[in-house]
Amino acid sequence: MFCLNDTMRYFLCPGKTDMRKGMYSLCGVVRNRMGYDVRLGDVFIFINRSRNTIKLLHVEDGGLVLYIKRLEEGVFRIPAYDESTRSYPMQWRDLVVMVEGISENPALRLRRLKAMRNSE
Repeated sequence: MFCLNDTMRYFLCPGKTDMRKGMYSLCGVVRNRMGYDVRLGDVFIFINRSRNTIKLLHVEDGGLVLYIKRLEEGVFRIPAYDESTRSYPMQWRDLVVMVEGISENPALRLRRLKAMRNSE
């Protein structure tokens, strides 16, 4: 459970994805648009048109797992497209940087809403 890590392969789906799609529809996107098989255990990343929602789909022992994050503030920064491989090169650290809005220059860090925590 919750086993995403730096030993896995990550693939960002090109284009925008309709976030109304569920697990099985996203499996179809992986197969038909990306040309991969979700059963191999890779992590597939989908982003909507406004870049404020991200879904991660992968298979782990026991079944499909779908993670969803919707930003209340800011947008996800998409990595540069690599023409030579016709893909977005992604690794674990690239996913963390994208989700957290991290920038090399701390002054340019993308805005993220802070979660309200109980102070008790």
